[in-house]
Amino acid sequence: MRFSYNKLWKLLIDKNLSKKELAEKSGISVTSVSKLSKGANVNTDILLKICIALNCDISDIVEIIK
Repeated sequence: MRFSYNKLWKLLIDKNLSKKELAEKSGISVTSVSKLSKGANVNTDILLKICIALNCDISDIVEIIK
């Protein structure tokens, strides 16, 4: 099993935000956004910052792929 962040990218499209704007708005590094783009593991603090910035729940940005 692995994590998928496809929901996050769809949410960014819906909110008309770029990945760079996500990094700025949430206070995370561009490197963290790059890790998310590659489906790599990130710290839960990163996911929390994204949820706060986008005013969403973690289930709105992450899903588990079997």
